[in-house]
Amino acid sequence: MPSILYFAKEGGRVISYAVRAVAFFHMFSMNAFELSSTSGDSMLPTLHVSDDYAIVDKRHKYGRNVHMGDVIVARKPNSPESWVCKRITGMPGDIILIDPSRNTLKGLRDQVAENTTKIEGQEELKRSNLNANFNNYVIVPEGHCWVTGDNLTDSIDSRTYSVLPMGLICGKLIRAWYVPRILSFKDQYFRQMDNTYCEENW
Repeated sequence: MPSILYFAKEGGRVISYAVRAVAFFHMFSMNAFELSSTSGDSMLPTLHVSDDYAIVDKRHKYGRNVHMGDVIVARKPNSPESWVCKRITGMPGDIILIDPSRNTLKGLRDQVAENTTKIEGQEELKRSNLNANFNNYVIVPEGHCWVTGDNLTDSIDSRTYSVLPMGLICGKLIRAWYVPRILSFKDQYFRQMDNTYCEENW
């Protein structure tokens, strides 16, 4: 008949393995990959309003090797306890029209030449007197990026809280699953988060 000492040793061994497994899983999810659910309609049609599960590549934490067009997860600049999932639409040095859904790029080069000024150590462009509400440009400073939702008409992003510090980036989305399609065995329930940025020469 096993003694109390035997059960104590076996119990200690099980606890030791469990602690190691939890520690390994924690380190893996913090530094390698993490499965995360998404919600909200700011990234439609790339991500569904709900029931989407995405693989987040944590190797891109703090903005390491991120590029224009990548879909990233980050802490919200004006509310660090909240998370946002957005697409990078501006990198350091890029000139950004703050709300492209309400304006055009016509005459951008002339406005850049005329309105560039220095503000608090970073270059920013003055608002045009012709259209003070929407004709506003900014140059993304070093160590930051500009992010927007794919659903521009319903997204709180850099147009609201300005540039995003790279240090707030927690990872990049690389794959996503839509649960209803999995349960119904429909096609295309597994998809890759492609970089859809299309560069235009102007």
